[in-house]
Formats: sequence, structure tokens, C-alpha cells
Amino acid sequence: MFRKRSYSLVMTGILMGMIVLLMMFGSRLFLDIDEEPRVEEEKRIVVGVSQLGSESGWRTANTESVQNAFTTQNGYFLIFNNARQKQENQLKAIRSFISQRVDYIIFSPVVETGWETVLQEAKEAGIPVILMDRNVDVDDQSLFATCVGSDFVAEGEKAGRWLEKELRKRGYAEERVNIVMLMGTEGSSSQIGRTAGFTSVASEHESWHILDKECADFTSIKGKEVMRDFLRKYQDIDVVVSQNDDMTFGAIEAIRESGRTVGVDGDIVILSFDAVRNALEMVASGDINVDIECNPNQGEYLLRVIDMLEAGEQVERRYYVEEDIFTIENVTQELLQERTY
Repeated sequence: MFRKRSYSLVMTGILMGMIVLLMMFGSRLFLDIDEEPRVEEEKRIVVGVSQLGSESGWRTANTESVQNAFTTQNGYFLIFNNARQKQENQLKAIRSFISQRVDYIIFSPVVETGWETVLQEAKEAGIPVILMDRNVDVDDQSLFATCVGSDFVAEGEKAGRWLEKELRKRGYAEERVNIVMLMGTEGSSSQIGRTAGFTSVASEHESWHILDKECADFTSIKGKEVMRDFLRKYQDIDVVVSQNDDMTFGAIEAIRESGRTVGVDGDIVILSFDAVRNALEMVASGDINVDIECNPNQGEYLLRVIDMLEAGEQVERRYYVEEDIFTIENVTQELLQERTY
């Protein structure tokens, strides 16, 4: 019994000694491992991004562009938030970014209004805010550093000018043309701009009649629903202006289900926006007459803006991405293969 007890005491002493050594040296070892990434992380530029949602293929491509730009390899630490189409979620995310003391805040606003208070909070915290894709309606323009995105009014005008030429080519320039419009999320920059741009051109033509326009929230399901209602109300629709490709997909389904045809050889002319690959395939096949590009690849533009701000350089109030107009004449197989979204 004595020998067993002595052995136990010896083993207990050894174990206690090992624990003390681990406490003395092991904690230092674990602290060093933890400190190394922390030092590296401090060297990175921390960017908080609030994306408005994932309502379309375009939005998914826009998100991928941002995530591919703000990588650890490029010297960034990205905090990403999906607001799921709700302004209250974006307000919460931006305040979270402020409390985390990020270096920059980037967000794509769901709607244009209601941002003054939270942007003032960011300004007081000394955090520059960059608008992505869409704009905000604020009296104090110093509440954000710059905006990177599309010229939505110009996109609407492009659609209108294309329709002018198309009607002239068909010999319908002076004949009555009945138009319906599927609009995006009400109050969003893209909805406001594209509507204003197209209607400004339409107002120049007495023969153009906009029968109706209704919000379809940039989704295929809602686009189909709204188009069905239009087809029930109006028997003589000549042109559909759909403010994004997803709504266009739904609208075309509804038109075909009604027994009518679309596109180059169809009953109804289709004007769409965004120019995602699936839509461009429909342009190539003649189902969509024209697609006005809205370029989602904005990550590289945002990187350049932050580089300028980091260098203390003056930035412009707006930076517009390059965009094109697509018809059956210029959508090639090579373009479709190269399309990343």
C-alpha cells in the first residue's frame, strides 16, 4: 500500500509540474500563434459591404465581382451582408460596420431615401461611404465620398432611341404604338432613372402611348404576374419595356401563354435591361429585340476608388461603368462564351 501511494504521489507531482510548465510556456506559445494573424489583419483595409439582396442573376454577378475584388490577397478584409431587399436590414448592417470601426463602407441602397441619419453617423465616425450601383437622395452630398455604378437615365434613353430607329426602319414611325412598362423596385435608382430616361424620349413622339406601367420588383415571378394583368387589360400591346432581364423572362412566359409571340418576328417588341448571358441568348435567338447593358462588374472600379482615397487623392462624385447595347446583330457566340454573368 505504501509503495502504491508513493508511486501515486510521484506521478501526481510530475503531472502538476507539467501543468505548471504548460501554463508558463504553453500560454506564451498560444499567444504568439494568435498574435501573428492579428498583426497581419491589422495591415489589411477593412471594408464593410451591404448588398441589397440576391433578387436576380445580375445581383449575384455584382456580389461576386465585389467578393473577388476585396480579397486577403489584395490586402483587404471583407465583411459582407445581404440585406434581402429590406432597408431596415441595410441600416442595421451599416450601424454594425460603424461599431466595428471598418475603414470603408460600401452599400447598394434598396431605395434612394431614408439614409441621412445613418450616413451622418458614419461621417461623424470618420468612415468614408461609397455608393455601389445605386444612388441616394440626400441634401448633404458630403455624406458619401462617391458613387460607382450605371447611368440609369442614359440607359432609359438608349432604349427609347433604339425604339425610334426600329419603328422608323419598320415604317411605323407615325403610326400609333402602344407600350407597357414593367418597372423595378419602386424608389430605387434604376427604376427612377430608366423610367425617366425612356419616358423623356417617349414624350417626343405623339404616336407613342404608354398604356400602363407597374412595379414588378425585378423578379421573374412578379414580372409574369404583372404582364398577365396587362394582357387581360389591353388587347393591343405593341411594345414591352421591362427594366431588368428577370422580369423580362416572366413577361415572355405570360405573353406566350396568352397565344401571342415576341421578338424580331413576333407580335410584341421586347426591350430589356441588364444583358445577362441567359437574356443575351434570347437576343441571339430573336426572342428579345434589344437588351441595354447594365454592367455588374464594379469590384475593380471600387478598388481603384479606395486606392485613390488611401493615397489622399480627390475623387469624382460619380464613376460610371462601361456599358453597351445588344441586338441580334452584335450578339455572337464568342460573346456568349466569354460572358461571366
